[in-house]
Amino acid sequence: MTSTLKYAAILWEFLSEGRQHEKCDLLVVCGSYDLRVCDYACELLRKGVAEHLLFTGNTGNWTRHLWDKTEAEIFAQRALDLGVLHEQFSLEKRATNFAENIAFTKEMFPQIKSATFLTKPNSIRRVKLTLPIQWAGLDAWVDAPRYCFPEQTSNQVGVLGLIDEMVGDIQRIMVYPKQGFQIEEEIPKKVQVAWKYLIEQGFKNHLIS
Repeated sequence: MTSTLKYAAILWEFLSEGRQHEKCDLLVVCGSYDLRVCDYACELLRKGVAEHLLFTGNTGNWTRHLWDKTEAEIFAQRALDLGVLHEQFSLEKRATNFAENIAFTKEMFPQIKSATFLTKPNSIRRVKLTLPIQWAGLDAWVDAPRYCFPEQTSNQVGVLGLIDEMVGDIQRIMVYPKQGFQIEEEIPKKVQVAWKYLIEQGFKNHLIS
């Protein structure tokens, strides 16, 4: 494994820690470029983890170039193809980030007491850090399909694109608490070292100024 992949794997491990699901009122599926998240959500629905899905997402950095429909609509069509019935899901087509995924879910389902949020593995930690800000008091879990980095990286973004994304995720964990978007999180020293190394290697495309 190259040094770049070795350090990227450290970010992947940190960002994807803490996956969990429990029986709940609603499965909230955060849209993205990775349809495997939808597939996993449909699997949990079939297992009875919840009786209803919400697909939430407009378009983002990647998907505005991939599809001519919203992430929610693309995921919903995938669910229908997998045998999910129309009455088993709802759509939220405005959200463009995790804060909005959560806030708009709260608007649509204010009565629920518990939810499991489904996302990409490398987004688990960010969703967990955003939840207490956007929906305090909700019993919530965050889960994702299990696949390996780098071997099973989505071909929609590729390994280099995913590394760029993860470098940006670490930066957001650092700066978003000061902006009120996430709760504080201590970043381990080895993650900071890996993050700085990858920036030095040119992985800057998803950094915010």
